[in-house]
Amino acid sequence: MSQGGGAAAAAAAENGVSPGNVPVCYYGTAGRVPAAVERRVRAAELFLRCATCGLAVLAAALLSADRQTRTFFSIEKEARFTDMQSLVFLVIANGMAACYSLLQGARCMVSILTGGVLVSRPMAWAIFFCDQVMAYFTISAVAVAMEAAMISKYGTMPFQWMKTCQLYKRFCAQAGGAMACAVAASLNMVLISLVSAFNLFRLYGSGKGSK
Repeated sequence: MSQGGGAAAAAAAENGVSPGNVPVCYYGTAGRVPAAVERRVRAAELFLRCATCGLAVLAAALLSADRQTRTFFSIEKEARFTDMQSLVFLVIANGMAACYSLLQGARCMVSILTGGVLVSRPMAWAIFFCDQVMAYFTISAVAVAMEAAMISKYGTMPFQWMKTCQLYKRFCAQAGGAMACAVAASLNMVLISLVSAFNLFRLYGSGKGSK
């Protein structure tokens, strides 16, 4: 009797049908993902997207509110993030990343609450492509801002650019905290792109007779 039950379970699994004693999520004609793995993937994706949204909002807010006024020979000079185009680019990039992460986080939350799965290959490709573009976009914004920050802190002797952070220490300190948040947000976007790649390529499960 046990051999017959085992043969039936094996035949059901071969046909892509759960035998009834193993929770399985199905993707395509042959892709089978355990329900426990599916829950962990969904929870990880939701956490990363929410963390990215929070870090991006914090980075943009810190930079937008960053300003310091100094007096030089009775002339007041105010330092703001708009004085450096790289910081403006960083604020825009983090704003876009925050909005995008918020929308995708809402999608993940709806998917978790409704118990639905991502089975549409065009949708998976669209999410994968958008995640890749956003990851590269945030990394490039952070790289440009970091270069400008290094010049502001250490200067460049060949061009006789002075160390402006010695004059605006509070401004540079707050900008440094904002860039740290932006770096963390960009790293989260890289992890999200890996998750979306997993969600995409598992839709192309191996068929019968193939490895």
